[in-house]
Amino acid sequence: MKRVIPWVCVYLLTLQVTPAFSQVIKLGTVAPEGSPWHETLLEVAQKWKELSGGRVTLRIYAGGVAGDEKDMLRKMRIGQLHATALTTITLVDIVPDIEAISFPMSVRTDGEFDYIIEKLGPEFEARLAKKGFKVLTWSSAGWAHFFTNKPVITPDDMRKRKLFLWGSDTTYLELVKASGFNPVPLAITDLLPSLQTGLVDAFAAPPAAALSFQWFALAPHMTDLRWQPLPGTTVVSIRQWNRIPADLRPKLEGAARQAGARLQKRVRKLEQEAVAVMKNHGLTVHAVPKEAEEEWSTLVREKGCPVFVGPRFSEEMYNTVRTLLDEYRGSKAFRPQPEANSRLRCPE
Repeated sequence: MKRVIPWVCVYLLTLQVTPAFSQVIKLGTVAPEGSPWHETLLEVAQKWKELSGGRVTLRIYAGGVAGDEKDMLRKMRIGQLHATALTTITLVDIVPDIEAISFPMSVRTDGEFDYIIEKLGPEFEARLAKKGFKVLTWSSAGWAHFFTNKPVITPDDMRKRKLFLWGSDTTYLELVKASGFNPVPLAITDLLPSLQTGLVDAFAAPPAAALSFQWFALAPHMTDLRWQPLPGTTVVSIRQWNRIPADLRPKLEGAARQAGARLQKRVRKLEQEAVAVMKNHGLTVHAVPKEAEEEWSTLVREKGCPVFVGPRFSEEMYNTVRTLLDEYRGSKAFRPQPEANSRLRCPE
C-alpha cells in the first residue's frame, strides 16, 4: 500500500498540470514575415496562448508558403488549413456581394470605408458563417494605387503597360482586355519574379504592401489615385472553431478583434510612411489632374458597371452601399475630401 500511494500522487499531479484540451489552428497568409499584418497575427497567437493557458496554439504560415489566397481557401475547405487572412479579391468566391465594397472609385475615403464596414459587416459575417467561415476580425490592406515602370496618369498610359492581374478570374480578365489593357493573370506570389523578368511592368496594390514585398523597386512610379479599398478578414473554419471550448471562444474572438482594430489604425498611418520611405528609395508619385481622374471614372462607369453590377454582385447590394455612402456624406461625421467629390455612380 505504501508503494501505491506515491504513484497515485504523481497521477493526480499530472491531471492538474496537463491540459484537458489542446488545439492547434493552422493559419496561412500571403503577408510577409515582419510586415504589420504578420506581426498582428503573432500578437494574436501570443494572446490566445495566454488566454487559453496554452491550450490553443495559433500556428502561422506567412509569406505565401501555404500558397496564394485562393490556394489557402481551397486548403481550408479540405482541412489542410484551419484559418487564413483573405482580402475581398478572394472573399468574393464565398460571398460575391462583398465585391460591392471594393468596386473601383466608389468608396473613396477612410471614413466612408469605416461606415460601410460598421453597417454591413454583421450581414457579411452572417453570410460567411452560412458557408462555414467564422470572421475573427475585419481589417484592411489599404488603398490600391497603380505602380508602374513608366509614369501612368491616364487610362491610355496604362494601355501601354503589361498589367498584373491577381488570379484567374476570366470575367474580370475579359473586361480588362475589352477596356484596351494588357492584363497578365498570375498568383500574387508570382508578382515579384514576373516584375524581375519583365513579364509584367504594372500592378495595383496598397503602398504598404508594395513596400513590404519590395515590388516598388521594379515599378518605381505610383499613380496618386485611390483606385479601390482592399478590405480583408481573418477567418477560421467554423468546424475547427467549435472544437474550442465555448467559454474560451468569446475571449479569443475579442482578442482578435482588438488586434484587428489596432492594425487598421496602424495600416493607415503606415500607408503615408510607406510612401515617404519609397520616395527616399526612388519612387516617384504622379498627381492625377481632375480631367484624368474623370477619364478613369468614365471608364469604370461605362465598362465596369454593366459587367459588375448585377452579374457579379447584386444590384440590391450596390444600391445599399450607395445609400450608406449618401447617408454618411450627409452626417456630421463627414469631412469633405477631394476623393469623395469624385465618387463613382453607375447609371440608373
